[in-house]
Amino acid sequence: MLLWFTAAFLAYFVKGVCGFANTLVFTSILSFGSANIEITPVDLLVGAPPNAIMAWRGRKQLQARVVLPLIALILSGDLIGALLLKNADVSVIRAVFGAAVIAVALDMLRRQQRPSARKGSLLVLALVGLLSGVMSGLFGVAALIVAYVSRVTENTEAMKANINAVFMADNVFRLILYLVMGILTPASVRTALILLPVSLLGLFAGLKCAGRLKESAVRLLVILLLLLSGVLLIAKSL
Repeated sequence: MLLWFTAAFLAYFVKGVCGFANTLVFTSILSFGSANIEITPVDLLVGAPPNAIMAWRGRKQLQARVVLPLIALILSGDLIGALLLKNADVSVIRAVFGAAVIAVALDMLRRQQRPSARKGSLLVLALVGLLSGVMSGLFGVAALIVAYVSRVTENTEAMKANINAVFMADNVFRLILYLVMGILTPASVRTALILLPVSLLGLFAGLKCAGRLKESAVRLLVILLLLLSGVLLIAKSL
């Protein structure tokens, strides 16, 4: 159980700093000794309160034109991802998505060096929303949504608020889906309740640390975590 406590604290410390990547950290640490079917439901339950906290903290910076379309698209993508998980070669899909995330992260790094006006294309919004939903449905990773929202919000606090509002809607949808499919068990609920205080401690420690970092440093951390997400997706497909 010590490994689970460690994973929860580190995952939500990172989330407090950059607004996402809790699933990446949590799953990466626990996958050495536990099956994904055991990890994912716990991550879903433990992640919902931090998502709500971060969305509420930044509620004044929520942008309906960003959040509402992405919620609709990511939920549609969740369904597509579930179908692909059942019927397609997931390893190939994982590698393609990993390459896409790396490409987006490198583009963000380029823009970090040469900032430009932050405008959101409707076509890009549609593609990012659907693909992020598919990735979430398949692997529990929504890295593309982070990349898109970071480009159309003014600062990291606005980015954190908007992506976590989207994550909250995804949490509710997947909670219902997992209940219907029998993935959510009494054992996963008990584990989540035990880990929740640790995750909240990690979250608030991360938020405190983030308050002392420069905006550019937090954005660079976001880019590095996206690159790591892409590399891990490709590595798991091999």
